[in-house]
Amino acid sequence: MAELVHPARALWWLFEPVHAVTYFSPEGRAAYEAAGLRGGWRGYFAGRAAPLGAVDAPPVIAAFFNFAPSMVERALPDVWTRATPEAALEARAAGASAALERLLEHIEPGRIERVVTQLERAAARLDCAGRVLASANAVLPRPKDLLARLWQATTVMREHRGDGHVAALVAAGLDGCEALVVRCSLDVQREELQPYRGWTDEEWDAATERLVERGWLTARGTVTECGRIRHQALEAATDLAAARVWEDYPRAQLDRLAADLKPISALCRTDLPPINPIGLPASAG
Repeated sequence: MAELVHPARALWWLFEPVHAVTYFSPEGRAAYEAAGLRGGWRGYFAGRAAPLGAVDAPPVIAAFFNFAPSMVERALPDVWTRATPEAALEARAAGASAALERLLEHIEPGRIERVVTQLERAAARLDCAGRVLASANAVLPRPKDLLARLWQATTVMREHRGDGHVAALVAAGLDGCEALVVRCSLDVQREELQPYRGWTDEEWDAATERLVERGWLTARGTVTECGRIRHQALEAATDLAAARVWEDYPRAQLDRLAADLKPISALCRTDLPPINPIGLPASAG
């Protein structure tokens, strides 16, 4: 495990790609389409929101945080006329399991079993107060299949961290579009992120102006030293919000979990685009 990175962040780097196969794998897309959710974004919004039930757009705008409201409103509640939340849950589980079966074909089952055991143990100990997406996923029935269990455990863990990250962004005074603009001032090109979240050029430019006025960015749109410090603080707050579940794990046990996860994570990364909109760094260290 990387020594200079908080253990909660280092583990997230490893389990996030396992969860993300549901968005990027051909099996995931095919499963959503078979359920009546044609088009990648219908599957995304239905699959990720399904644990909440047949909700309308406003709760999803709030929970997903950095999508333009207009983009969410195009998907919800329309997706529920195409597939029920139950059907969307079945599709996402089937697609993720099929993708993992292909990707992890040569990983020894014992390694997968160890990872699942540890992640399920951690997920069962999570405090989900204030974490809407994590709590909704945490109460779903436990799958019988080992790979489905792997995917569900990583999903609960990443939604728990994601809910905490949203809280940190709110505490830092950032709205959804501003959070993306800050990210693009650091390590991602605007054209590689903005289309994935649906913000118009006018909305993006207005968010940039607000960040310049508040000292996060220079007039050229580059991050200021103050902005960099603030960003580091909100990332540290995200780590802190995700850290409690790991605090009583011996370091050797965390290192073993990380070692078992690394080859699994690396194989899952092969289905992700090199430039991804989900916040992962280029490598997991």
